[in-house]
Amino acid sequence: MKHSSVKIKLLAHNDYSSWLNLWQNYLRFYETSLPMSIIDATWHNLLNNDIPIYGFGAWKDDILVGFTHVVLHPNTWNTTDCCYLEDLYASENMRGQGVGRALIEAVYAFANEKNCNRVYWVTQENNTSARKLYDNIASLTNMVQYRKNL
Repeated sequence: MKHSSVKIKLLAHNDYSSWLNLWQNYLRFYETSLPMSIIDATWHNLLNNDIPIYGFGAWKDDILVGFTHVVLHPNTWNTTDCCYLEDLYASENMRGQGVGRALIEAVYAFANEKNCNRVYWVTQENNTSARKLYDNIASLTNMVQYRKNL
């Protein structure tokens, strides 16, 4: 999968250090942190074929410049899986250059190949730069998310 000289492919074992650097930047963007045990478990799950969690990387000139993580899951409103786009990140210096769009389009293609009935995600209301892209490639719903962390 390719978009404006950005190559998208599944993350692999040898991508760990580049992914970790971007993952830490992503966590900082959301003003949070995670213990290394969770980070390592996330990486393990991304590469584990028995767990329906997948990671895609965006490369420009052989440098990892972005990633997305998706989770496939069943649902009660259809007979096929949904594809939840859980994380999406592009390096700050690559924003506005098609990295996010290429990653989302790759997720669309992947979800279609997996016979999913939809791709969905959430973002912060004030993430205006990302929402400009999202408004062009998906439909904003009128659903409001509630959460109770356990």
